[in-house]
Amino acid sequence: MTARFARASLVALLVALGTAVPAHASAAATSCYGGAVTVHYGEVLDFGPYVTTSRCTDINMRMTGGDAAFVWACVKFEKTGVCNYWTKVGRSWTTIATDVLNGTRFTVPNGVDLEGSSATLQIAF
Repeated sequence: MTARFARASLVALLVALGTAVPAHASAAATSCYGGAVTVHYGEVLDFGPYVTTSRCTDINMRMTGGDAAFVWACVKFEKTGVCNYWTKVGRSWTTIATDVLNGTRFTVPNGVDLEGSSATLQIAF
């Protein structure tokens, strides 16, 4: 049985039983972390620009690869042009800016030398 046929059969059964079926039954909402972008340390001067979304109330970052033990990160908001504060980011999700309004433009500077190490990062906003 194909996945499409199985899904259609399930929808038909739910309708026959009088159960309401959402318009996008197979589409799951994207979580804060599910909408993360992947970046590679050292490729650009600043990651971004990005615009915050309703998926997250904070800007979060984590390392997903590379041989660096950690990186230092800050958020540079377009409105001020300066970093908020520097945060040590490792392999767990770490908040690098809190309570950020939807539609806020920002970059994440990539200026800390990793002394030859590499890092792949994810930013969720």
